[in-house]
Amino acid sequence: MSIHVVERMAAEITGSGEPVVLIHGLGGTSNVWTPVLPALIGRARIIRFDLPGSGRSPAGGPISLQSFVDRIAKAMRALGAERARVGGHSLGTIVAAHLAQQFPDLVRDLVLLGALPEPPEPARAGLKSRAAKARAEGLAGIADQMAEASLSRDTRERNPLAVAYVRETIMRQNAESYAATCEALSDAHAADFARIGKRALLVTGEDDAIGTPAMSRDIASRLPDSRAEILARTGHWTPIERPDEVGRAMARFWFGR
Repeated sequence: MSIHVVERMAAEITGSGEPVVLIHGLGGTSNVWTPVLPALIGRARIIRFDLPGSGRSPAGGPISLQSFVDRIAKAMRALGAERARVGGHSLGTIVAAHLAQQFPDLVRDLVLLGALPEPPEPARAGLKSRAAKARAEGLAGIADQMAEASLSRDTRERNPLAVAYVRETIMRQNAESYAATCEALSDAHAADFARIGKRALLVTGEDDAIGTPAMSRDIASRLPDSRAEILARTGHWTPIERPDEVGRAMARFWFGR
């Protein structure tokens, strides 16, 4: 593995071959993908970014959905990652969809985990309230709330490492950048899936209240040769809660095995 800074974003690159670009969600980092890497290593050149304002990447200016799309596109070109297979989790699925629509030459196909086309109206207000709380109180309380709300009951009871990961990855973020990312997500609007024209695999948990099974099925119905897989006893953090199942699904879709 090598670590690079491209377009002021930290990027971890593993392996060689055809490019795979992986984009994390709100409160995450490139490490959200670490548990699924064993299924992908040896089959592709895997590029994992920390989005601006997350993990090791400074905000470097105003945070918005479009800024994420533009910087990912520039970084992919700089790294020679045209015609990449692109995966996203949560907010990363919105970024990936807009990337595929706006820069179709860069995207071969999509894997979308815990996908949502855009936040529903009640969630937009909740994200803005969360941003205010992050600025006023920090992230410890938010980390506990998100672990409770976004992981399945089965995960919370049986997988303490997953709970610890979600709490830690959120608590370690910069509070102001996390708040700005909440606001960027609250303002996000759906890509035009009819114009994307890429095949996709959508994977979510049956207990995911953020990127619901209904959302994944609806997105899959609007993309060619696409399907949704729903994992039992799983919440929103699919690559953390069910890494083996998710890794196998990604490998089957992308590499046929």
